[in-house]
Amino acid sequence: MGKRVWMSGLAMVASAILAGTLAAVPASAGSADAAGWRPPFRAKIERISPELAEEMIGVSWHPGCPVPIEDLRLITMNHHGFDGRSHDGELVVHKDVAKNVVKVFRKLYYHKFPIRRMERIEHYGGSDDASMEADNTSAFNCREITGGGGFSVHSYGKAIDINTIENPYVKGDLVLPEAGREYLDREDVHPGMIVDGDIVVRSFAKAGFIWGGHWTSPIDYQHFEVPVDD
Repeated sequence: MGKRVWMSGLAMVASAILAGTLAAVPASAGSADAAGWRPPFRAKIERISPELAEEMIGVSWHPGCPVPIEDLRLITMNHHGFDGRSHDGELVVHKDVAKNVVKVFRKLYYHKFPIRRMERIEHYGGSDDASMEADNTSAFNCREITGGGGFSVHSYGKAIDINTIENPYVKGDLVLPEAGREYLDREDVHPGMIVDGDIVVRSFAKAGFIWGGHWTSPIDYQHFEVPVDD
């Protein structure tokens, strides 16, 4: 009888230890616990599948665009959110910059730079305005430069816009998106804002991108690009 009681007690201890161990594991790989645990950064670069190409044609890509779909790549990766948790996102970029883009976002992830969301422009019907209003981080979109004219560098898959509300496009009195007016004072730094010399600007510069925040007119705080020859 004594031995059975001892074994029962041992089982209870083991059960308690096991329960405590399981409780310490986050409920999902896309979350962070109270101690700030996050999954490691992960990224995958893939060719554009026939299914994704079908989604893109007539929305973000159309005949006459400066790059063929086969020159683009889909990056699936996680990013640090404003809620402190890890979230999955997607970017479509040119194959020539894909690896460097992953390196940049890996650096931002481990420096806990918050990104609101990272969704392909197809989720917004190809509308840059709708994507900006959603504070979305995106890359490829075959379209004219803002205000009209030639192809935007986004049309080549070599430009990325990050946290568009916290980092608006500014030209004179025009602010895009309109919600970005709250962030025009660039010395009053809020989470998600990009400022000269920070980890975002430095990481992109190391990867060969220039920052629209260094321009004079327009000033495009959200925008990073690798210049292209037309």
